[in-house]
Amino acid sequence: MIIVPVKEGENIDRALKKFKRKFEKTGVVKELRARQVFTKPSVEKRKKLIKAAYVQQLRDQSQEQ
Repeated sequence: MIIVPVKEGENIDRALKKFKRKFEKTGVVKELRARQVFTKPSVEKRKKLIKAAYVQQLRDQSQEQ
C-alpha cells in the first residue's frame, strides 16, 4: 500500500502528483502490461543482448569524446 504524507493546507494536486510519482516508481503498471503477453525466453534473451550491445555502443562513443 502506498502512503503519501500530506502536510496541513497542502494542495490536493500536489498530493496527487506525489502519489503518481510513488506509484510509477513501484513499477506495477509496467509489470501488469508485461504479464498480459507471453514472450518466449529466447525472444527476451535476444532483446536483452540487443539492448546490452546498444548500451555498450553508447558507452564507447562517450569515452571517445
